[in-house]
Parts: sequence; C-alpha cells; structure tokens
Amino acid sequence: MSFTKQFLAEASEIIARLDTGAIDQVVDALASVRGRGGRLFILGVGGSAANAAHAVNDFRKIAGIETYSPTDNVSELTARTNDEGWETVFVEWLRGSRLNAKDGILVFSVGGGDLERNVSPNLVRAVQHAKAVGATVCGIVGRDGGYTAKVADACVIVPTVNAAHVTPHAEAFQAVVWHLFVTHPALKAAATKWESTAAADAKKVA
Repeated sequence: MSFTKQFLAEASEIIARLDTGAIDQVVDALASVRGRGGRLFILGVGGSAANAAHAVNDFRKIAGIETYSPTDNVSELTARTNDEGWETVFVEWLRGSRLNAKDGILVFSVGGGDLERNVSPNLVRAVQHAKAVGATVCGIVGRDGGYTAKVADACVIVPTVNAAHVTPHAEAFQAVVWHLFVTHPALKAAATKWESTAAADAKKVA
C-alpha cells in the first residue's frame, strides 16, 4: 500500500472509531455555555493554536458564541511569555479576561497536557484555573487525552491508529470535529455562505 493510501485509510479508521457520544456531550456543553450567556475561550499550542484561530471565527459567526483565543494576541502572548514564563501564559490571560462559571474553555491539543512530563504545562494550568472558577471545560485531544481528558466536563479523543501519525491526525481531526460542532443543529445559528447561496439558486430554478 502506498503511503498516501495508508494515511487516508488511517483517517477513515479514525472516523469510524470516533466516539459520537463524546461529541454530542461537547455539543451539549457548548450549547449550555451559549444559553447562559457565557464566553468560549479556545486554547491551543503550535498547529492547535492555528486551529484555534480558525475555530474562533466559526464559533462566533456560525454558532453565535462570543469566542476568543489568547494566541490571537501576539503582543500579550509574547509579553507574558517573556515576563512571567510559558507555563502561566494562558492562565494569566484567562484571569485578565475574568473567566467565570458562565464561561467555557475548549482545549485543542495532541497530548492534552502533562505536568510530570512538562508537556504543555500552560494548558494544564489553564484547565486547573477553569475548574477552580467553575467554568465548563471541553477538549478535542489526541493520544490518551492527558490532563484535559481526565478532568474535562466533555472531551473528544482522536483515536490513535498509527503511533507514528498521532500529531497530524490529532490536529487534522480537531478541524473535522469542531466543524461538526458548529454545523450541529444544537449549535448552528447562522447559515454558511455557499449553502445559503445554493439554496437561493435552487429556489430561482424552481
């Protein structure tokens, strides 16, 4: 089998193995955040930070949830990293944003954070703070989900089907799953452009 066929076969297996119950739990949790007028903060590092920026747009525009990501503010992110350290960069940003029990955080991560291994300690500290103030904690993570999966109110774990491809699959399926979230009838609040355009064209033809 070629590498291309193998990689795509792995993606198909991941889709088949995704926990739809966990997905629905996150959808319900996010709908509750919106219903009580809370804000959503999406946290991610590296490729997951880029995904967070994209997802902020979708949750604001499609799902109608007031949403932010600390990595979108490069000036504050780098100032806090330089002055206070990488481990606390997210938790201090959340404190500055007055994260509270009405709000929610959504973690995008390959490993979910692990203090003992010093992997994404900034995510762990942020999740700890969210739990302390009573905010809803959700995640889309890979591998075993790490700290995020252990304590989250709802979390989707991207199944590992090839240990050599954990990172690309986890980050790719973050996008698949969050697009499912904002398209879900329980969250979708606004029509997307191409679908609404196609519907309008169909009416004209009819």
